[in-house]
Amino acid sequence: MIPVSLEKSDENGELRSYASWLGKHPSALGNFEEVMSIAEGKQIVVFLDYDGTLSPIVDDPDKAYMSDVMRAAVCEVANCFPTAIVSGRSKDKVYEFVKLENVYYAGSHGMDISTPSGSSKYEEQEHQIKAVDEKGNPVVHCHPAIEFLPTIQEIVKVLKENTRRIKGSMIEDNTFCVTVHYRCVKNEEEVGVLKKMVKTIMKAYPDFYISGGRKVMEIRPTVNWDKGRALTYLLDTLGFDNFSNVLPMYLGDDRTDEDAFKVIRHIGCGFPIVVSSIAKETEASYSLRDPADVLTFLIRLAKRKKNELVTEN
Repeated sequence: MIPVSLEKSDENGELRSYASWLGKHPSALGNFEEVMSIAEGKQIVVFLDYDGTLSPIVDDPDKAYMSDVMRAAVCEVANCFPTAIVSGRSKDKVYEFVKLENVYYAGSHGMDISTPSGSSKYEEQEHQIKAVDEKGNPVVHCHPAIEFLPTIQEIVKVLKENTRRIKGSMIEDNTFCVTVHYRCVKNEEEVGVLKKMVKTIMKAYPDFYISGGRKVMEIRPTVNWDKGRALTYLLDTLGFDNFSNVLPMYLGDDRTDEDAFKVIRHIGCGFPIVVSSIAKETEASYSLRDPADVLTFLIRLAKRKKNELVTEN
């Protein structure tokens, strides 16, 4: 049952209910047939955030495991549609959680992408590095923030040394960005101290900026790159340079996913789907409440495609 209690204030200080919010961002499950009718005749490409979308938000970020049934659902979807997981985590860490070979991975908010081929449209060709994977297959690594890597390692070290006394805090090295976790910091006063400390430290690194998230501070280099740019890069490398025949579908729960939602809106086709059980400002067109809803949606998506293939044959 959808709760009708009032949620927290929006930017204008006006209380809104989740029920009224759903009027602007209807359930992708409740409107599944409408979504699929719009997608008819187009190639669906699926983009998925990880934390809060495929796995629940947990106190210990190292234990944000996805369920076996979710893994199976993502695998089935990836067998039906090109599928990528776009996360703020390091690419290697996301892979360790997901452990699927049939999906593409974009870590560090899209600043670490590996695909079989690169993009001819990407301006900074020197950031596309040709290599060979462990199976001997050609691969292109896209690292738009590669020159910042030594400084990021320095920042990780400085933050760990200085935040050690804040009990419950954690510094996560996500390769091309850094995440400061404070979900387990029980004292609100200590949270304030931690935030002030991080902001003070980062004044020495003007080429980086801090953004907020769900009980985290995200530290990223000031490069013109985000999950939205990662989405267009992946579409191009997959051969979808003409938006008339493709329909990107992006599921995410965090502020950083809004960059991808905006790109889909700019393209003028596709489905930005926010995962949230509370009313909040978003560029998404549709919504799902939580990872359980995401699971149901992915299962229906794969089943629908399989049924279409059976009908065609």
